[in-house]
Amino acid sequence: MSQLHIAGATLNQTPLDWEGNFDTIMQAVQKAKEKQVELLCFPELSITGYGSEDLFLSYWYPKKALAYLQKILPFTKGITICLGLPCRVSGKLYNCMAVVEDRKILGIVAKQFLAIDGVHYECRWFTPWIAGEVISFDFYDSSVPFGDMTFEKNGISYGFEICEDAWRGDLRPGFRLKDRNTALIFNPSASHFAMGKSEQREILVRESSEELEAGYFYINLLGNESGRMIFDGEILFGYRGEILVKNPLLSFHNYQLVHFNFPLEKPLTPVSNPIEHDKNEEFTAAATLALFDYMRKSRSKGFVLSLSGGADSSTIAVLVAEMVKRGIRDLGVPLFLEKIHRSDDIDPKSSIKDIIGKILITAYQSTRNSSTDTLQSAKSLAETIGATFHHWSIDEEVAGYTQKIETALGRNLDWSGDDIALQNIQARARSPIIWMLANIHQALLLSTSNRSEGDVGYATMDGDTSGGLSPIAAVSKDFILQWLQWAEKELRYEGLKGVNALQPTAELRPLESRQTDEEDLMPYPVITAIEKLAIRDKRSPADIYLILKEELSLESAPLKTYIRKFFELWSRNQWKRERLAPSFHLDEFNVDPKTWYRFPILSGGYRKELEEMDVLEE
Repeated sequence: MSQLHIAGATLNQTPLDWEGNFDTIMQAVQKAKEKQVELLCFPELSITGYGSEDLFLSYWYPKKALAYLQKILPFTKGITICLGLPCRVSGKLYNCMAVVEDRKILGIVAKQFLAIDGVHYECRWFTPWIAGEVISFDFYDSSVPFGDMTFEKNGISYGFEICEDAWRGDLRPGFRLKDRNTALIFNPSASHFAMGKSEQREILVRESSEELEAGYFYINLLGNESGRMIFDGEILFGYRGEILVKNPLLSFHNYQLVHFNFPLEKPLTPVSNPIEHDKNEEFTAAATLALFDYMRKSRSKGFVLSLSGGADSSTIAVLVAEMVKRGIRDLGVPLFLEKIHRSDDIDPKSSIKDIIGKILITAYQSTRNSSTDTLQSAKSLAETIGATFHHWSIDEEVAGYTQKIETALGRNLDWSGDDIALQNIQARARSPIIWMLANIHQALLLSTSNRSEGDVGYATMDGDTSGGLSPIAAVSKDFILQWLQWAEKELRYEGLKGVNALQPTAELRPLESRQTDEEDLMPYPVITAIEKLAIRDKRSPADIYLILKEELSLESAPLKTYIRKFFELWSRNQWKRERLAPSFHLDEFNVDPKTWYRFPILSGGYRKELEEMDVLEE
């Protein structure tokens, strides 16, 4: 077999940033030319970005993508480039890869299967292409082959499975490519990050290279492209049932290029088989890159955080600090500051802690119900990571609101009859002042809700949910608790010692009540067990009871009580989930109705289904 110098380039793109996306592509093309690459493949929808949402429905948006493809043509002399973009044919939009060589388009391949589950809604915008069909496409008065086809270079045939195409079992296009004796198959993808997903991709690439008897080259998008979904920028190459190439994931750079000669007989870099995956490290890498991209793409000056000393806000504080450390490690201080638009007001000679202090502003907002333990926990963490720390009391504001209501009602409020209202006013009284601090610093206010709280509505709307971004809303509280232990030990955040010594509590009732989250709700691992079956697996209350009765060491009566409480609170609080700040998709599922799980705001609340559970034998 002849040899072909091939490359894959992952890109961090942004919808509507036409010139920025073009420049990133050009940087990768230039680097590929310097490395004497002959065939370069970019990810799916690399010109527009995958997260363009309903912009795809317009006629002008795909048309503009074609204009930028035309703009790229002059730079393809001596190299073949494969680029992703939307193309409209006879009123229907297709998700495509254009193959460009020596200033000409050789053909445009259209995706045959669309991703329509979880965070993906491709059927809203695109139409699947029919296998085997090829038509003529008018590209600036030139006739271009369009549809299902293969190509050849240096005597080596190559073709495409575009992302979801590869995950359709016996129906996948790869088997038809095999029948055509295709030696090299590219999989340009926009595959969202989720903890543990990289391992699934390795299996796909390894098995595909063996089953399809071809070199299998996987290239994914990179970064927090448009707000919620994160792409890890994974590049994998499989050959004869082995993974021979795997790049470092979740880079802070605009692009990564991996190149080698095909066929490749041995690993380009050390690749273990199977590769070990650590969810704590995956979570950290994804969340920090997502925060970095969100901050720079929104042109915010940093982050403001109400630091309570508890698990959730402490997790976010550490993630921001780690974002700075990892960004500087990848980019160096000058480029890091340039990317976040802080070159003018932060000295590049500053220490990492000083840079963190400019980017992360925190405040501990105490009431008479706050403990010295949480104050010291918050203060110690802020000091050890370098965050700016403020401390003030909101008792005066709470008293003012309370007195006005008491006057209006003509009675005093008390904890026996007004518990929820007295708790919530404390959380809500914190919101205006922390928003003011964020406005003054031109920063993003971070809200601290986690997925477990989202399940059951254990959050005060316009209180602790206030913010423009909710970084940990897609992960469970029990994951957060164990991650904090890991971060203290493995990332060496000694300021987490105080946090990890505390039991999670809202601290909204008088201290003598010894309020704890799990006492208010149920054990966090139980919430996680129920939500996985209810939300991820779509199981009924009765099914969940029968399954967890076998899996958990719980008596039937409390287990039924927990399941009932979960479903009642879930149904009652959908309106809260509709109003949560944008969050990152980080786990295998989430409860954000805008990205993963839609549920009616008004419903019967599982009454019949809970009755069916109750009659089951204990």
